[in-house]
Amino acid sequence: MAPQQNDLIMRPMTGRGELELFNRFPYILNEELADDLDAGRRRPEWMWMALRGDHLVARLAWWARKPGDPPQILDVFDLDDVPAEPGRQDAGVQLLETAMTQTLPEGGGLPDCSLFIPPDWRDDAAARQTVGDRMTVLERTGARLFVERLRLEWRPGTPIPAISGRLRFRPVGDREDLLRLMVPVLEGTLDTHSRHDLDRMSAVQVAAEQYDGEFEGYDSPRDWWRVATLPDGEPVGFVIPARNSYNPIIAYIGVLPAHRGNGYIDELLAEGTRILAAHDVPRIRAATDLGNVPMARAFQRAGYVNFERQITMTWN
Repeated sequence: MAPQQNDLIMRPMTGRGELELFNRFPYILNEELADDLDAGRRRPEWMWMALRGDHLVARLAWWARKPGDPPQILDVFDLDDVPAEPGRQDAGVQLLETAMTQTLPEGGGLPDCSLFIPPDWRDDAAARQTVGDRMTVLERTGARLFVERLRLEWRPGTPIPAISGRLRFRPVGDREDLLRLMVPVLEGTLDTHSRHDLDRMSAVQVAAEQYDGEFEGYDSPRDWWRVATLPDGEPVGFVIPARNSYNPIIAYIGVLPAHRGNGYIDELLAEGTRILAAHDVPRIRAATDLGNVPMARAFQRAGYVNFERQITMTWN
């Protein structure tokens, strides 16, 4: 029997036939949910609703990178934003606690929650209220803010800086070739996820985990990946243009510590953008932490637009 609180019923979707009901709240990921279900990145039993009759009060959904994986991230969490809805924050708390108890494997940490929000959410009263309500509900279940990120987009027609001639670019040789560069790039990183990982693992382990858990899963050509060198062959950095399950992306970009401060980040980003743009893509996506000001400015100089933000909350 579905869990019930007075007249509020909390349950997962019974199947794809309830996707229209689940999608009654507007959200950028709604248009991807059907394909995710087809691909096995989501399952109906991971997509929960709090209902009062046929009225949707709250909803949530987990996502996994590939079929067979356990839930890896909670990336849909919505409340009815009609102010008159009574107890909607309480309903959100109840839904989260019920769904986590009945869905997530025992003994593991809770997957983080990442939500996509307007880029100007702090300056818009309605958006500020919407985001604040969700964060409040998550905090009531023990979550805390981990990081806020800028989501960025390059659009066709945006000029790509000309090749300066200062650097040479070659394809990445193999896994070890890239790891030899990823490890030193982690020194002094401003990326919150990497810094968190470095608190519990060595730089070698962090680099290997990211390669095996993320880069290895891209089915786009490996010969897109580039190492930048000086004319004498000394490496200065690398860029990973790729395609994930949704978009062409700049997956990673890094400059070795000894070569920072020379503007090479702009040339690496331009090279990655040039490689993807040559394939007539509709857009190129990227992301960086709000606090990583040098990287954010590099994307801005390259013509990338901040079209959205992302907040990540964690229970761990």
